[in-house]
Amino acid sequence: MIRTNKLSLYDGIIGDFIKILSLNIHGTMRRRLLDLGFVPGAIVEVVRRSPLGDPVVYRVSGASVALRKEESLNIIGSWSRNDQSNQDCTSRKSKYRQKYFV
Repeated sequence: MIRTNKLSLYDGIIGDFIKILSLNIHGTMRRRLLDLGFVPGAIVEVVRRSPLGDPVVYRVSGASVALRKEESLNIIGSWSRNDQSNQDCTSRKSKYRQKYFV
């Protein structure tokens, strides 16, 4: 699969980090997504997919949110390495290990 610079959230695979560029959604659903942290510039991690592929769980602003295909297809983003989130995740894992396994 060839990866282009722009993609919808739904096109991401588990473990991908996607930086939101735009939301092509209007009305109350747009307002709800903005309130949940799906704002331009936010980094979203693809966490898991249901067995049939819909819905998909994303992590944004520290919260896990499940979106249906119709919604996630209308959120456009670009690939992101997101080194900061990887560092945060590593530090949280090491703190957890120190607390419970030492």
